[in-house]
Amino acid sequence: MKEFIIRNRNKIIYWIATVWLALGMVAGGVQQLLQIGGYVEIVSQLGYPLYLLSILGFWKLLGVIAVLVPKFPLLKEWAYAGFFFAMSGAAASHIIGGTSLSEAVPSLVLLILTLTSWYFRPANRKIIPVNQK
Repeated sequence: MKEFIIRNRNKIIYWIATVWLALGMVAGGVQQLLQIGGYVEIVSQLGYPLYLLSILGFWKLLGVIAVLVPKFPLLKEWAYAGFFFAMSGAAASHIIGGTSLSEAVPSLVLLILTLTSWYFRPANRKIIPVNQK
């Protein structure tokens, strides 16, 4: 059992991070798309227009599909980049925008999960550089 865990450590880390990332992004994406769960108040307090919620929610849901579906490594890179920009932007907005630091924690957690999932993704989910083909 120990050998199995050691041998498959990266795969285990990848799937744990990716499942939690997907759950967080789906939950946030649906709430943003439907403008429920306190997002209207948060976005208004930060000074952003409400239509931004629909845009973010829509792209988060598509990003989750891109990350979970096999193949399409370039699309996965774009999805990870989108998650990175959305979550780092959300955290920065909370920190700079004057809301409490605790408001930035969910964004920071999802940012860490994004980086962890991206870093530990299996080789068949990575873009192969031209010089390695």
